[in-house]
Amino acid sequence: MGLPFSGKKLTSSQIILLGFSGVIALGTILLMLPVSCQGRHITPFADALFTATSAVCVTGLIVHDTATYWSSFGQAIILLLIQIGGMGVITVAASIAMISGRKISLMQRSTMQEAIAAPNVGGIVRLTGFIVKTTLFLELLGAVVMAPVFCRDFGLRGLWMALFHSVSAFCNAGFDLMGIRVPFSSLTTYASQPVINLTIMLLIVTGGIGFLTWDDIRTNGRHLSKYRMQSKVILSTTAILLLLPGLYFYFAEFSSLPPAQRLLCSLFQAVTPRTAGFNTADFSSLSEAGQSITIGLMLVGGSPGSTAGGMKTTTIAVLFATALSTFRRREHAHFFGRRVDDDVVKNAVTIFLMYLSLCFCGGLAISMAEGLPVLTCIFEAASAVGTVGLSLGITPELGWLSRSVLILLMFFGRVGGLTVVFAALSDIPKKVSKLPREKITVG
Repeated sequence: MGLPFSGKKLTSSQIILLGFSGVIALGTILLMLPVSCQGRHITPFADALFTATSAVCVTGLIVHDTATYWSSFGQAIILLLIQIGGMGVITVAASIAMISGRKISLMQRSTMQEAIAAPNVGGIVRLTGFIVKTTLFLELLGAVVMAPVFCRDFGLRGLWMALFHSVSAFCNAGFDLMGIRVPFSSLTTYASQPVINLTIMLLIVTGGIGFLTWDDIRTNGRHLSKYRMQSKVILSTTAILLLLPGLYFYFAEFSSLPPAQRLLCSLFQAVTPRTAGFNTADFSSLSEAGQSITIGLMLVGGSPGSTAGGMKTTTIAVLFATALSTFRRREHAHFFGRRVDDDVVKNAVTIFLMYLSLCFCGGLAISMAEGLPVLTCIFEAASAVGTVGLSLGITPELGWLSRSVLILLMFFGRVGGLTVVFAALSDIPKKVSKLPREKITVG
């Protein structure tokens, strides 16, 4: 983790960037092999690169149906890429080093800290072990719960399908094997099946709230007052972002469905934009208001240190808290009796503007290149930069330029916009001096 680069040590941001790039490159090569394709032919480089990027960045956007195009070997490669991308390249590398008995240096611990958004370096090795154990346990548990349903429908192959969908759901990837029924159909054929719906939703939420939050839950149980401020913010913001969209979908979008299916469908469509990518309803049939709400949810995404992408629940919470403090004429934003540092507010504003800019510019670029409606293209761009994987059905038909835009958006969305910027500008020294101050009016 500390290789020389131009005579200097790589920074943590550069290591994370190169780690994800290396896994994507290796995945692309493996997916190009004839054995990875059911037709036993070489998959074009662009298609393999798109699929590998989508898997490692746990997005779920695809150009070929996963079940009907890729062989069992190809599906296994995709699942491995999803697992590595979900837990994080650095976490996986550190776990392998720990298992092999290698000592973890201070620089490596610092990189691990940045990769999983841990508050400090102390205890990072223990936390990494907790992440690996929790991930594998919950994925196996999800597979066991779903196996009876899938085995009933697909025989012994149902065991593989249960494992694949459990890993894909916990890692918030959105890849599915339902194309053997209807290509690109996701979980629409299970829209009224409670076991599959509830299990997938729980896996998405547990993977998306972050390992630090789970560590808090494990340590403090029901003593909420002992939780870190970040865990409280994540849990409360997640609850709001599930409840309000769920109510909207229930009353405004799926009123024609039977009550039980209507409830499941509304909850599922509120959960899945949080970077999961599965769907039990056709998003192209939603109203423009419904699609716009989904775009907002996709951009917010999951929480720090989780398998999810997006600009994170804490980012949007800090922005709202900052606005509220301004309305109330308070100097600082705060949560639960604790003040938010000014640097955190600056980072939140920067991340928010970066994601909005990437989504808007990416959507416009695709719209101009393909001649498609802007809202449709922005939906696809938001899905990519938020590493979600939901689609209005246009991705498989896009040209190479538009696919390249989506590849870059997926990569930036998973690695993190600030990580990319810090990796590129690591040689620029931090300025200590201050310029003269002058007021400027805003608003």
